[in-house]
Amino acid sequence: MNIVDNVSSNQLIINLSILLSQPTGIGNYAQNIFPYLKSLQPTLLVVQKYPDFDCYPIPSNLTPNHGTKGHFNRLFWTQFQLPQIYKNLKSSLLFSPLPEAPLYTDCRFVVTSFDMIPLRFAKRFSPLTAYHRYYTPQILKQAQHIICISQTTAKDITDFYQIPASKITPILLAHDRTHFLPLNLPTHNYFLYIGRQDPYKNIQRLISAFAALPNCKDYELWLVGPIDSRYTPTLKVQVAELGVTNQVKFLDYVPYSELPKIINEAIALVFPSLWEGFGLPVLEAMACGTPVITSNLSSLPEVAGDAAILINPYNTEEITEAMQAIATHSELRSHLRTLGLNRASQFSWAKTGLTTAEVLKQYL
Repeated sequence: MNIVDNVSSNQLIINLSILLSQPTGIGNYAQNIFPYLKSLQPTLLVVQKYPDFDCYPIPSNLTPNHGTKGHFNRLFWTQFQLPQIYKNLKSSLLFSPLPEAPLYTDCRFVVTSFDMIPLRFAKRFSPLTAYHRYYTPQILKQAQHIICISQTTAKDITDFYQIPASKITPILLAHDRTHFLPLNLPTHNYFLYIGRQDPYKNIQRLISAFAALPNCKDYELWLVGPIDSRYTPTLKVQVAELGVTNQVKFLDYVPYSELPKIINEAIALVFPSLWEGFGLPVLEAMACGTPVITSNLSSLPEVAGDAAILINPYNTEEITEAMQAIATHSELRSHLRTLGLNRASQFSWAKTGLTTAEVLKQYL
Protein backbone atom coordinates (compact mmCIF):
# COMPACT_ATOMS: atom_id res chain seq x y z
CA MET A 1 0.00 0.00 0.00
CA ASN A 2 1.36 3.44 -0.95
CA ILE A 3 0.31 5.45 2.06
CA VAL A 4 1.95 8.75 1.18
CA ASP A 5 3.77 9.97 -1.89
CA ASN A 6 6.26 12.45 -0.47
CA VAL A 7 6.95 13.45 3.10
CA SER A 8 10.43 14.88 2.63
CA SER A 9 9.28 18.30 3.86
CA ASN A 10 7.37 16.81 6.79
CA GLN A 11 10.00 14.98 8.77
CA LEU A 12 8.64 12.31 11.11
CA ILE A 13 10.74 10.99 13.97
CA ILE A 14 9.83 7.84 15.92
CA ASN A 15 10.94 7.51 19.53
CA LEU A 16 12.11 3.92 20.02
CA SER A 17 13.97 4.58 23.28
CA ILE A 18 11.84 1.90 24.97
CA LEU A 19 13.13 -0.82 22.66
CA LEU A 20 15.06 -3.74 24.16
CA SER A 21 17.03 -6.34 22.21
CA GLN A 22 14.36 -8.85 23.32
CA PRO A 23 11.28 -6.62 23.57
CA THR A 24 8.24 -7.35 25.71
CA GLY A 25 5.07 -5.35 26.31
CA ILE A 26 5.28 -1.84 24.91
CA GLY A 27 8.63 -2.65 23.30
CA ASN A 28 7.03 -5.57 21.46
CA TYR A 29 4.33 -3.23 20.15
CA ALA A 30 6.91 -0.69 18.96
CA GLN A 31 9.06 -3.39 17.37
CA ASN A 32 6.14 -4.76 15.37
CA ILE A 33 4.59 -1.57 14.04
CA PHE A 34 7.51 0.65 13.03
CA PRO A 35 8.37 -1.43 9.91
CA TYR A 36 4.90 -0.58 8.54
CA LEU A 37 5.61 3.15 8.91
CA LYS A 38 8.47 3.03 6.39
CA SER A 39 6.55 4.76 3.61
CA LEU A 40 6.37 7.87 5.83
CA GLN A 41 10.18 8.07 5.58
CA PRO A 42 10.75 8.45 9.33
CA THR A 43 13.96 8.82 11.27
CA LEU A 44 14.19 6.29 14.08
CA LEU A 45 15.60 7.35 17.44
CA VAL A 46 17.26 4.07 18.37
CA VAL A 47 20.23 2.42 20.02
CA GLN A 48 20.74 -0.20 17.30
CA LYS A 49 20.62 0.62 13.60
CA TYR A 50 18.04 -0.69 11.15
CA PRO A 51 19.44 -0.87 7.58
CA ASP A 52 16.25 0.18 5.79
CA PHE A 53 15.69 3.29 7.91
CA ASP A 54 17.39 6.58 8.71
CA CYS A 55 18.54 6.16 12.31
CA TYR A 56 19.59 8.69 14.93
CA PRO A 57 21.66 7.25 17.81
CA ILE A 58 20.40 7.69 21.36
CA PRO A 59 21.73 6.60 24.79
CA SER A 60 21.45 2.91 25.65
CA ASN A 61 20.47 3.42 29.30
CA LEU A 62 16.85 4.49 28.76
CA THR A 63 15.09 1.13 28.83
CA PRO A 64 13.30 -0.85 31.57
CA ASN A 65 16.31 -3.15 31.36
CA HIS A 66 18.03 -0.62 33.62
CA GLY A 67 15.27 -0.77 36.24
CA THR A 68 13.79 2.33 37.82
CA LYS A 69 16.89 4.31 36.89
CA GLY A 70 16.27 3.47 33.23
CA HIS A 71 12.76 4.91 33.42
CA PHE A 72 14.01 8.11 35.08
CA ASN A 73 16.82 8.39 32.53
CA ARG A 74 14.29 8.08 29.71
CA LEU A 75 11.92 10.68 31.19
CA PHE A 76 14.80 13.13 31.66
CA TRP A 77 16.07 12.49 28.12
CA THR A 78 12.56 12.86 26.72
CA GLN A 79 11.99 16.20 28.38
CA PHE A 80 15.38 17.86 27.94
CA GLN A 81 17.23 16.21 25.04
CA LEU A 82 14.49 15.03 22.71
CA PRO A 83 13.27 18.60 21.95
CA GLN A 84 16.77 19.50 20.72
CA ILE A 85 16.89 16.40 18.52
CA TYR A 86 13.46 17.35 17.15
CA LYS A 87 14.78 20.82 16.32
CA ASN A 88 18.09 19.61 14.84
CA LEU A 89 16.32 17.17 12.52
CA LYS A 90 13.84 19.86 11.45
CA SER A 91 11.02 17.57 12.46
CA SER A 92 7.36 18.40 12.22
CA LEU A 93 6.01 15.40 14.13
CA LEU A 94 7.16 12.97 16.81
CA PHE A 95 5.50 9.59 17.16
CA SER A 96 5.99 7.96 20.54
CA PRO A 97 4.63 4.38 20.88
CA LEU A 98 4.07 5.03 24.58
CA PRO A 99 2.53 8.00 26.42
CA GLU A 100 5.77 9.95 26.82
CA ALA A 101 6.81 13.14 25.02
CA PRO A 102 8.32 16.56 25.78
CA LEU A 103 5.92 18.79 27.71
CA TYR A 104 5.50 22.54 27.16
CA THR A 105 7.74 22.66 24.08
CA ASP A 106 7.26 23.28 20.36
CA CYS A 107 7.29 19.54 19.64
CA ARG A 108 4.17 18.27 17.91
CA PHE A 109 3.52 14.65 18.82
CA VAL A 110 1.22 11.65 18.55
CA VAL A 111 1.43 9.02 21.30
CA THR A 112 0.02 5.58 22.05
CA SER A 113 -1.81 4.92 25.31
CA PHE A 114 -2.31 1.38 26.65
CA ASP A 115 -4.50 1.35 29.76
CA MET A 116 -5.54 3.16 32.93
CA ILE A 117 -5.01 0.15 35.18
CA PRO A 118 -2.72 2.03 37.64
CA LEU A 119 -5.65 4.41 38.25
CA ARG A 120 -8.39 1.77 38.30
CA PHE A 121 -6.37 -0.34 40.78
CA ALA A 122 -4.33 2.40 42.39
CA LYS A 123 -1.50 1.50 44.77
CA ARG A 124 -0.93 4.25 47.28
CA PHE A 125 2.83 4.64 46.99
CA SER A 126 3.38 3.26 43.50
CA PRO A 127 5.34 5.48 41.07
CA LEU A 128 3.04 4.18 38.31
CA THR A 129 0.00 5.65 40.04
CA ALA A 130 1.66 9.08 40.25
CA TYR A 131 2.88 8.72 36.64
CA HIS A 132 -0.68 8.12 35.37
CA ARG A 133 -2.26 10.68 37.67
CA TYR A 134 0.02 13.64 36.94
CA TYR A 135 2.32 13.01 33.95
CA THR A 136 0.16 11.01 31.54
CA PRO A 137 -2.82 13.42 31.44
CA GLN A 138 -0.52 16.32 30.52
CA ILE A 139 0.99 14.26 27.70
CA LEU A 140 -2.41 13.25 26.35
CA LYS A 141 -3.82 16.78 26.55
CA GLN A 142 -0.84 18.28 24.69
CA ALA A 143 -0.71 15.56 22.02
CA GLN A 144 -1.93 16.27 18.49
CA HIS A 145 -3.66 12.92 18.59
CA ILE A 146 -3.80 9.76 20.71
CA ILE A 147 -3.70 6.18 19.46
CA CYS A 148 -4.90 3.55 21.92
CA ILE A 149 -5.12 -0.23 21.84
CA SER A 150 -8.87 -0.78 22.37
CA GLN A 151 -12.23 0.94 22.55
CA THR A 152 -12.07 0.28 26.29
CA THR A 153 -8.89 2.31 26.69
CA ALA A 154 -10.36 5.08 24.53
CA LYS A 155 -13.35 5.31 26.88
CA ASP A 156 -11.06 5.28 29.91
CA ILE A 157 -9.02 8.17 28.49
CA THR A 158 -12.22 10.15 28.08
CA ASP A 159 -13.60 9.17 31.50
CA PHE A 160 -10.41 9.64 33.54
CA TYR A 161 -8.91 12.65 31.74
CA GLN A 162 -11.93 14.33 30.06
CA ILE A 163 -10.22 14.20 26.67
CA PRO A 164 -12.67 14.31 23.74
CA ALA A 165 -13.22 11.07 21.85
CA SER A 166 -12.55 12.90 18.56
CA LYS A 167 -8.88 13.14 19.59
CA ILE A 168 -8.52 9.36 20.05
CA THR A 169 -8.20 6.49 17.55
CA PRO A 170 -8.41 2.90 18.84
CA ILE A 171 -6.20 0.51 16.85
CA LEU A 172 -6.19 -3.07 18.13
CA LEU A 173 -2.96 -4.99 18.71
CA ALA A 174 -1.99 -8.22 16.95
CA HIS A 175 0.08 -11.38 17.37
CA ASP A 176 3.04 -12.99 15.64
CA ARG A 177 1.34 -15.30 13.13
CA THR A 178 4.56 -17.18 12.46
CA HIS A 179 4.98 -17.99 16.17
CA PHE A 180 1.51 -18.54 17.60
CA LEU A 181 -0.20 -21.17 15.46
CA PRO A 182 -1.65 -24.69 15.78
CA LEU A 183 1.05 -27.34 16.28
CA ASN A 184 -1.29 -30.37 16.23
CA LEU A 185 0.02 -31.59 19.58
CA PRO A 186 -1.96 -33.81 21.98
CA THR A 187 -3.92 -31.98 24.69
CA HIS A 188 -2.57 -32.48 28.22
CA ASN A 189 -4.53 -32.28 31.45
CA TYR A 190 -3.75 -28.69 32.49
CA PHE A 191 -5.49 -25.35 32.40
CA LEU A 192 -3.21 -22.42 31.64
CA TYR A 193 -2.90 -18.82 32.84
CA ILE A 194 -0.30 -16.45 31.34
CA GLY A 195 0.52 -13.09 32.90
CA ARG A 196 1.69 -11.27 35.97
CA GLN A 197 0.40 -12.07 39.45
CA ASP A 198 -0.93 -8.62 40.41
CA PRO A 199 -4.25 -8.71 42.31
CA TYR A 200 -6.23 -7.27 39.39
CA LYS A 201 -5.25 -10.33 37.37
CA ASN A 202 -7.68 -12.23 39.62
CA ILE A 203 -5.53 -15.33 40.17
CA GLN A 204 -6.94 -15.90 43.67
CA ARG A 205 -10.42 -16.48 42.22
CA LEU A 206 -8.93 -18.60 39.45
CA ILE A 207 -7.25 -20.87 42.01
CA SER A 208 -10.50 -21.12 44.01
CA ALA A 209 -12.43 -21.94 40.84
CA PHE A 210 -9.93 -24.63 39.90
CA ALA A 211 -10.05 -26.18 43.39
CA ALA A 212 -13.86 -26.32 43.14
CA LEU A 213 -13.81 -28.56 40.04
CA PRO A 214 -15.65 -31.81 40.87
CA ASN A 215 -12.69 -33.85 39.61
CA CYS A 216 -9.97 -31.33 40.43
CA LYS A 217 -7.37 -34.04 41.18
CA ASP A 218 -7.51 -35.14 37.54
CA TYR A 219 -6.20 -31.77 36.33
CA GLU A 220 -3.46 -29.23 36.87
CA LEU A 221 -3.40 -25.45 36.76
CA TRP A 222 -0.24 -23.92 35.28
CA LEU A 223 0.49 -20.30 36.17
CA VAL A 224 2.98 -18.86 33.68
CA GLY A 225 4.49 -15.51 34.64
CA PRO A 226 7.25 -14.06 36.76
CA ILE A 227 7.25 -14.98 40.44
CA ASP A 228 6.45 -11.81 42.39
CA SER A 229 7.61 -11.54 45.99
CA ARG A 230 4.67 -9.22 46.74
CA TYR A 231 1.93 -11.62 45.62
CA THR A 232 3.20 -15.15 44.96
CA PRO A 233 3.62 -16.15 48.64
CA THR A 234 -0.04 -15.32 49.33
CA LEU A 235 -1.13 -17.37 46.33
CA LYS A 236 0.97 -20.32 47.48
CA VAL A 237 -0.61 -20.16 50.95
CA GLN A 238 -4.04 -20.22 49.33
CA VAL A 239 -3.06 -23.23 47.20
CA ALA A 240 -1.89 -25.12 50.29
CA GLU A 241 -5.04 -24.28 52.26
CA LEU A 242 -7.20 -25.57 49.41
CA GLY A 243 -5.21 -28.81 49.26
CA VAL A 244 -4.18 -28.42 45.60
CA THR A 245 -0.42 -27.97 46.01
CA ASN A 246 0.29 -30.91 43.72
CA GLN A 247 -2.09 -29.60 41.06
CA VAL A 248 -1.10 -25.91 40.85
CA LYS A 249 2.26 -25.24 39.18
CA PHE A 250 4.02 -21.86 39.45
CA LEU A 251 6.17 -21.94 36.31
CA ASP A 252 7.73 -18.46 36.66
CA TYR A 253 8.83 -16.76 33.44
CA VAL A 254 8.68 -19.02 30.36
CA PRO A 255 10.85 -18.10 27.34
CA TYR A 256 8.94 -16.74 24.36
CA SER A 257 10.13 -19.63 22.22
CA GLU A 258 8.41 -22.16 24.52
CA LEU A 259 5.02 -20.44 24.79
CA PRO A 260 3.38 -21.88 21.63
CA LYS A 261 3.93 -25.48 22.79
CA ILE A 262 2.61 -24.78 26.29
CA ILE A 263 -0.45 -23.01 24.87
CA ASN A 264 -1.12 -25.70 22.25
CA GLU A 265 -1.12 -28.53 24.80
CA ALA A 266 -3.41 -26.84 27.35
CA ILE A 267 -7.05 -27.81 27.80
CA ALA A 268 -7.83 -24.09 27.80
CA LEU A 269 -6.37 -20.70 28.57
CA VAL A 270 -8.19 -19.24 31.58
CA PHE A 271 -7.71 -15.47 31.74
CA PRO A 272 -10.19 -14.01 34.27
CA SER A 273 -8.54 -10.59 34.62
CA LEU A 274 -10.56 -7.82 36.23
CA TRP A 275 -9.33 -5.34 33.62
CA GLU A 276 -7.11 -5.24 30.54
CA GLY A 277 -6.14 -2.62 27.99
CA PHE A 278 -6.08 -5.42 25.41
CA GLY A 279 -5.32 -8.94 26.69
CA LEU A 280 -2.71 -10.39 24.34
CA PRO A 281 -2.67 -13.94 25.84
CA VAL A 282 -6.30 -14.35 24.74
CA LEU A 283 -5.42 -13.60 21.11
CA GLU A 284 -2.29 -15.77 21.19
CA ALA A 285 -4.24 -18.74 22.58
CA MET A 286 -6.96 -18.40 19.95
CA ALA A 287 -4.25 -18.26 17.26
CA CYS A 288 -2.96 -21.61 18.57
CA GLY A 289 -6.42 -23.15 18.44
CA THR A 290 -6.62 -23.40 22.23
CA PRO A 291 -10.06 -22.78 23.83
CA VAL A 292 -10.29 -19.59 25.88
CA ILE A 293 -12.18 -18.66 29.03
CA THR A 294 -11.94 -14.96 29.76
CA SER A 295 -13.73 -12.04 31.40
CA ASN A 296 -16.77 -10.25 30.08
CA LEU A 297 -15.25 -6.93 31.21
CA SER A 298 -13.01 -4.25 29.69
CA SER A 299 -11.34 -4.95 26.36
CA LEU A 300 -11.46 -8.74 26.57
CA PRO A 301 -14.78 -9.11 24.69
CA GLU A 302 -13.29 -6.83 21.98
CA VAL A 303 -10.45 -9.32 21.53
CA ALA A 304 -12.36 -12.57 21.96
CA GLY A 305 -15.58 -11.69 20.17
CA ASP A 306 -17.82 -14.77 20.15
CA ALA A 307 -14.83 -17.15 20.07
CA ALA A 308 -14.41 -17.64 23.83
CA ILE A 309 -16.48 -18.43 26.91
CA LEU A 310 -16.99 -15.06 28.62
CA ILE A 311 -17.46 -15.17 32.38
CA ASN A 312 -18.06 -12.67 35.18
CA PRO A 313 -14.56 -12.63 36.74
CA TYR A 314 -15.99 -11.79 40.17
CA ASN A 315 -18.09 -14.99 40.12
CA THR A 316 -15.92 -17.98 41.02
CA GLU A 317 -18.72 -20.45 40.25
CA GLU A 318 -18.95 -19.18 36.67
CA ILE A 319 -15.23 -19.76 36.19
CA THR A 320 -15.52 -23.29 37.59
CA GLU A 321 -18.50 -24.12 35.38
CA ALA A 322 -16.68 -22.90 32.25
CA MET A 323 -13.59 -24.96 33.08
CA GLN A 324 -15.69 -28.04 33.76
CA ALA A 325 -17.60 -27.61 30.48
CA ILE A 326 -14.44 -27.38 28.39
CA ALA A 327 -12.75 -30.27 30.23
CA THR A 328 -15.66 -32.67 29.74
CA HIS A 329 -17.08 -31.76 26.31
CA SER A 330 -14.82 -32.48 23.35
CA GLU A 331 -17.40 -31.00 20.94
CA LEU A 332 -17.23 -27.67 22.80
CA ARG A 333 -13.43 -27.68 22.66
CA SER A 334 -13.53 -28.37 18.93
CA HIS A 335 -16.10 -25.62 18.35
CA LEU A 336 -14.09 -23.07 20.32
CA ARG A 337 -10.93 -24.08 18.47
CA THR A 338 -12.58 -23.32 15.12
CA LEU A 339 -14.06 -20.04 16.33
CA GLY A 340 -10.76 -18.98 17.91
CA LEU A 341 -8.70 -19.64 14.79
CA ASN A 342 -11.18 -17.66 12.68
CA ARG A 343 -11.19 -14.80 15.17
CA ALA A 344 -7.38 -14.65 15.42
CA SER A 345 -7.07 -14.49 11.63
CA GLN A 346 -8.71 -11.05 11.76
CA PHE A 347 -5.72 -9.57 13.62
CA SER A 348 -2.35 -8.76 12.05
CA TRP A 349 0.55 -6.42 12.72
CA ALA A 350 0.27 -5.27 9.10
CA LYS A 351 -3.27 -4.04 9.78
CA THR A 352 -2.19 -2.40 13.05
CA GLY A 353 0.89 -0.78 11.50
CA LEU A 354 -0.74 0.47 8.29
CA THR A 355 -3.72 1.90 10.19
CA THR A 356 -1.24 3.69 12.47
CA ALA A 357 0.52 5.09 9.40
CA GLU A 358 -2.79 6.47 8.11
CA VAL A 359 -3.34 8.31 11.40
CA LEU A 360 0.17 9.75 11.46
CA LYS A 361 -0.14 10.89 7.85
CA GLN A 362 -2.96 13.25 8.88
CA TYR A 363 -0.61 15.18 11.18
CA LEU A 364 2.43 15.45 8.90
